[in-house]
Amino acid sequence: MNSFEPEITEEDAAPEPERLLQPVPEGRRVTVMLAAFEGWNDAGEAASDALRYLNKLWGGKKVGTIDADEYYDFQFTRPTIRRTASGERKISWPSTRIFKASVPETNVDVIFVQGTEPSYKWRAYTAELLVHAEALKVDYVILVGALLADVPHSRPIPVSTSTDDAALRERMDLEASQYEGPVGIVGVLGEVALLAGLPTISLWAAVPHYVAQAPSPKAQLALLNRIEELLQVPLDTRDLVEDADAWERGVDELATEDPEIAAYVRQLEEAKDTADLPEASGESIAREFERYLKRRGKDKP
Repeated sequence: MNSFEPEITEEDAAPEPERLLQPVPEGRRVTVMLAAFEGWNDAGEAASDALRYLNKLWGGKKVGTIDADEYYDFQFTRPTIRRTASGERKISWPSTRIFKASVPETNVDVIFVQGTEPSYKWRAYTAELLVHAEALKVDYVILVGALLADVPHSRPIPVSTSTDDAALRERMDLEASQYEGPVGIVGVLGEVALLAGLPTISLWAAVPHYVAQAPSPKAQLALLNRIEELLQVPLDTRDLVEDADAWERGVDELATEDPEIAAYVRQLEEAKDTADLPEASGESIAREFERYLKRRGKDKP
């Protein structure tokens, strides 16, 4: 960050972005469900890793599970065997785990849904998830995914934000998804949640397809930044910023070893820069500066 800090007056300050969470009466808490699923919906495991990061950061406690036997083909999604801290061997079965955390110094509770995309009975599976959502008094749902795309690793990772909820679309100036084609469990859960009357937003990070293997810390960080904006809660992601920088340097080194890959990356960079040029994105600059001010305030004693 530059040492120069522009003086921001009340007149010049960018308007505060519209919040996901509606104002609530004093003492009323807002509960947001964040859901991500390993597998088809999770390139580079960026979405699952983002939720794991938040769950650990906020000290989530397990409040529920969904029975694996009902929904998984174990020949396709195999259980794994690991040694415990005491040295015993233990089988870990694919499952869906539900955690609850309270965001410190806010009125926000978060329900984390973390698991592997199921093999069977998707309608029954999503209905069971919504039973948990009702019991836990969920107000909003944020679905988090990651996909492989023709984007360069050396530029900011795009995160698309969409909703099919008309009220959220108007209030937050979002778009409805224009995608048509095969969907994963994230898409199914999104439709079922809306039918159940839960305002739902979908986040998708675009992971460079030529570095698709996990982990993908730069995509994970991009998703966390967008979640930070939606929940309006400051996140301390400094350690992840270092991981993302190291990841980018590592991909740079690999690309320079292969002239064809290096030429392809340059082509993607040129296409991305040309597409972004007309936007002079004052809004994104203001948003980034606001995030910086929040973090600086949090670091002060």
